[in-house]
Amino acid sequence: MTGGNGAVTQGSRGRDKLTSVLRHDLPASLVVFLVAVPLSLGISVASGAPLAAGLVAAVVGGIVAGALGGSVVQVSGPAAGLSLVVAELVQVYGWRATCMITLMAGVLQLLLGMFRVARAALAVSPAVVHGMLAGVGIVIALAQLHIVLGGQPQRSALENLIELPEQIINNHAHGVAAGVLTILVLLVWTRLPKLKVVPAPLAALVIASLTAVALGWDITKVDLTGGFGSTAGPLWPKGDWHAIVGAVVLVAVLAGVESLLTCVAADRMHDGPRADLDRELTAQGAANLISGTLGGLPISGVVVRTTTNVRAGARSRWSAVLHGMWVLLATLAFASIIGLIPLEALAALLLFIGVKMVNLGNAKDLSGHGEMPIYFVTMGAVVVIGLAEGIVIGLGLAAIIALRRLTWVSVEVQQHAGRWRIAVTGSLTFLGVPRLSEALRTIPTGAPVDLDLHVDFMDHAAFETLHAWRLEHERTGGTVDIDELHDDWYSAAASGTRVYPAKSPPQLDRWYLPWAYRRGAADPVSEDLLTGTREYHRRTAPLVQPLLTRLARKQTPSHLFITCADSRIVPSLITASGPGDLFTVRNIGNLVPRYGSAPLDDSVAAAVEYGVKVLGVRTITVCGHSGCGAMVALLGEAPELPSVQRWLRHGRQSLARFVAESPGEQIGPLDRLCRTNVLQQLDNLRTYPMVEGLERAGELELTAMYFDFETARVHVLSEEEPLSPVPELRTG
Repeated sequence: MTGGNGAVTQGSRGRDKLTSVLRHDLPASLVVFLVAVPLSLGISVASGAPLAAGLVAAVVGGIVAGALGGSVVQVSGPAAGLSLVVAELVQVYGWRATCMITLMAGVLQLLLGMFRVARAALAVSPAVVHGMLAGVGIVIALAQLHIVLGGQPQRSALENLIELPEQIINNHAHGVAAGVLTILVLLVWTRLPKLKVVPAPLAALVIASLTAVALGWDITKVDLTGGFGSTAGPLWPKGDWHAIVGAVVLVAVLAGVESLLTCVAADRMHDGPRADLDRELTAQGAANLISGTLGGLPISGVVVRTTTNVRAGARSRWSAVLHGMWVLLATLAFASIIGLIPLEALAALLLFIGVKMVNLGNAKDLSGHGEMPIYFVTMGAVVVIGLAEGIVIGLGLAAIIALRRLTWVSVEVQQHAGRWRIAVTGSLTFLGVPRLSEALRTIPTGAPVDLDLHVDFMDHAAFETLHAWRLEHERTGGTVDIDELHDDWYSAAASGTRVYPAKSPPQLDRWYLPWAYRRGAADPVSEDLLTGTREYHRRTAPLVQPLLTRLARKQTPSHLFITCADSRIVPSLITASGPGDLFTVRNIGNLVPRYGSAPLDDSVAAAVEYGVKVLGVRTITVCGHSGCGAMVALLGEAPELPSVQRWLRHGRQSLARFVAESPGEQIGPLDRLCRTNVLQQLDNLRTYPMVEGLERAGELELTAMYFDFETARVHVLSEEEPLSPVPELRTG
């Protein structure tokens, strides 16, 4: 029976998969195919390669990279970003040698994928990649503009720009008409929702071709004579082997990085399985090896086709594979129809794509991270100097900016209450010594100085500068109190105990630690309060003064917080609140005397009245804690303290409720009474007519909280549910 059920389940899964492919991937593959054919032809034109080479790359990229790749939705094929590299290789080595370089680049990608280094490619700054693509787009647009005008592109973007006025004057009217018509269709088509079923590039080329045939325009047509047979196989390149190796590495790295970045972007577009980057790089290597062998262009993952694939509803890699098969069938069966496309229309399509590659949206995104200079410098260098040189310049600038950020240091000098405070933040290296020295020179001789070092690294040059200044300042009658807030770089170096690790062990932040954890063994306890006040004035007061200045005239708390006077409870710590958030009442046992109870105590009632009526709080929270001393006294005998005994009478209702309830299975008597007491105080609050009326009207909310010292967790107590167990408070 088990084997039969397994076979049925496996068969059912197979049918479901086939249904998904037919329903989602097949239609998506047709849409991608319609986009891929015109783009592949256009990239062949921009690369100076045989037109069929782009179609070969589209077929291999779809079938091989699609079947073996690490992403289920990425579509691979010839990429516009590689067209400049290919065009230069064709000019230097010839087409067949370029195919061999593509083949060897594929072998290199295979090796890199096998060694699982794909993640390392993501270390390349996206600003460099986007800047490179923008530069390539400008170069493509300038070159293809000459073809649209009926001329031939020059060897560089600057030459194309210089020759452009003459080319405009001596343009070929029919070619210009075909190009302008193509661009107009591309611009208008995407704004017509009902026509979006047909991809804009395909519609533009079909309309331009039919118009050219109908009007008898004198244009250059695409030549696909011989189909795939028109591409020749690879031939070993002749020339300097250093340059050949550099070309192989350049093609492999550029194609690999573009593929991996597209792969990462594709993961954000769909909810399916996440991409395996090493597998994707290996698949790209196999595809480039085969494409180079068959006479095709270099292959990489392509953003336009991948985005089209996802938007068309693709669910699996079958969409990419099928699109490659459709390109193969179309080229074999309809080569004569493809031959009707005007070359000027293809050039106009590339011109349009090149302009869109200059994506200012990417530049805007980079501006928030201070990387716009990398983008524009890389783009400009690619246009003016060349692709490889532009990439190297962009990477160099990115490295310089990253190094500057890693070695950034901030030195602030303030004078407050007769003392000078120097705050040093960041990585204190020799690069920051000039800024540090300039700040130290502003300190008057003999002045008391608080030096706060919040640094994650300090090299020897910085230590020597700081230490020499300290010795000199103390020699002339000044005092220097050094407080290392992050790592003990200075004190360890001064004592000679450091063995120069890459990083020192991190200290705990000190602001929440008790005084006993911060003072030395010989420090008197009586000085704790004054020492803490001085530390507040030095570190905290300058930070909170602007906030407290705004709060000086009026307080607008949102909560009335009633908790125990226990010294271990810090309301702002366990609620992550700040000045002005909580109107707090603290007493022994976090008790709320019942309305009109004896002995009379108006302190809590006054706080409730003032908080609700004057401050307008809309939530009253009673917060108890584990191991409460007041509850210990209620369970046993009250201490021989008359005032405490009278006060604890307000806890009798909690004790009676505790006795009446059944004991919890996992809670000890003391903890159960502590939690019962919190819930009872909510009932005591409801004895106040004002509180009861506002709660009934939905204008006031009462909540119960419980803090467990051992686990450092805050729990919310429910009045409807039993006390055991109590769920911890969860946020988000």
